Amino acid sequence: MHPYLFRSALFLLLCPLLVAADPAHPDADSPANTSADAAKPRFVPSRLKAAYLLEQFTPGWEFRWIVSKAKKAPEPGKEQEFSYIGKWAVEEPTVFKGFVGDKGLVVKDAAAHHAISAEFPQPIDNAGKTLVVQYEVKLQNGLECGGAYLKLLKEIPGEEFHDKTAWQIMFGPDRCGHNVVHFIFRHKNPLNGEYEEKHLESPPAARITKLSTLYTLIIDPDQSFEIKINNESIKKGSLLENFKPPVNPQKEIDDPEDLKPEAWVDEAKIPDPEAAKPDDWDETAPATILDEEAEKPEDWLEDEPLDISDPDAEKPEEWNDEEDGEWTPAKIHNPKCGSISGCGPWKRPMKANPNYKGKWEPPTIPNPNYKGSWTPRKIPNPNHYEDLSPANFERMTGLGFELWTMQSDILFDNIFIGDSIADAEKFAKETWEVKYAIEKAEEDASKKTADDLDSDEDWIAQIKSDPVGFIKREFGSFVEKLKANPVGTIRSMKYHVLTLLLAIFGSTFLAVSLFTPSQPQVTVVKPKKSEEPKIEKVDEIIDEQSSETNVTSQRSKSRRVD
Repeated sequence: MHPYLFRSALFLLLCPLLVAADPAHPDADSPANTSADAAKPRFVPSRLKAAYLLEQFTPGWEFRWIVSKAKKAPEPGKEQEFSYIGKWAVEEPTVFKGFVGDKGLVVKDAAAHHAISAEFPQPIDNAGKTLVVQYEVKLQNGLECGGAYLKLLKEIPGEEFHDKTAWQIMFGPDRCGHNVVHFIFRHKNPLNGEYEEKHLESPPAARITKLSTLYTLIIDPDQSFEIKINNESIKKGSLLENFKPPVNPQKEIDDPEDLKPEAWVDEAKIPDPEAAKPDDWDETAPATILDEEAEKPEDWLEDEPLDISDPDAEKPEEWNDEEDGEWTPAKIHNPKCGSISGCGPWKRPMKANPNYKGKWEPPTIPNPNYKGSWTPRKIPNPNHYEDLSPANFERMTGLGFELWTMQSDILFDNIFIGDSIADAEKFAKETWEVKYAIEKAEEDASKKTADDLDSDEDWIAQIKSDPVGFIKREFGSFVEKLKANPVGTIRSMKYHVLTLLLAIFGSTFLAVSLFTPSQPQVTVVKPKKSEEPKIEKVDEIIDEQSSETNVTSQRSKSRRVD
């Protein structure tokens, strides 16, 4: 049997298990719907305490988080405002689940603006302390264009949280054209009181994966910072050195009133005024000349044209000479010229002129009047100030997600805002590390689909260990590929498509056959007119379902009609 036919047959036989194990199906059993879920650890809330916030979206989250109902005013050049209409939910992952019962905050709508915020139990004053911001991002539908970053807020916006709400730190992944992990902080100018955004130079790339990704930002009192992804250090630097524009303006600036003198000479070299063109320098000599030594090749056919009329061309039937003009066949390359040096009139080729010199120009010499490159003089910067501790941020009162994304089902979980690196690492070890290992194993298993399994024995082994999980992975993989590339998927997984169609039509035919009542067919033969006594025959055709009794003869009854 063809291997794909065998696998498709298994796929068809196990399809009913998918329906029976669907949690939304009325016949679904207990909370543990699959053997795969039964083998996973159940979620238990952490007993750790963070200095400022530890959020695992346990019961009561709706009292801690407020969904925004704000409207954003139109920007210059735009016609209308928009609202934060994107829905939020707290639910378990639908892709590569880790702990059973572990829920996260989920962006539910694609191509929509979402905003939600939570207030810290106490405002954060991190002066002289380490600040740790850590959370998980799970891109269940990938991320083509959208943000998944968070903001530490300076005010409590409630239902009026929007893009202009004052914030202190923005951190997390963002992808739309670029793919970066943002780290931006707002700094107050002590001279004029205005705030300016300071953007990290050369930010690291975000991880675009359906597995849970752990993002960590550490800011120390010595003004250093570190960004980690999945507990791996990705970027280190200083708040004073690695941000644009810099925290502290330059002490001196160019004097805007200092202008370059007209007599200033900044040309380092000039043409030699004493140089003269040599007498034998011929500027009129051409770059190429005829090669007088060239000879016509012996196989050159001067009498043969390079192109000829196509002898096989025929005048189209619809051609009208009066309207279309005189018809002439198309030209084709002369086949006689294909294997020889050439056809048609022979001409001498051109060659480089050994006497060519081009236009004469005098050589250059150092400029005796050269003064160097001119730069304006420096003056004290009137806007200069010095802040050597930008890591002492202003008080922060809450946390918020204010996002726009083209992909739905972005899940956030295990948010840690504190002042202890050790506590953040311990929290990650008991949550993300365990979860990630489970998700990675499930992802690796899901990659062994019908396209790359080495043998039918691999299929059988997976079916024996987890039949429902196997059919879910197969069907899920098929649907995902169908969404991404319908034509390619149908071509490469044609047996899956055929099996699915057979399952649909077979189920329909079976339902019609079961619920349509069958009745015995009765044939009445009308009597013929004759002088003999009239006899009427009634033949009862036995129902096909009684064929198992091996009834091969028809019963007949006859009665004489006087």
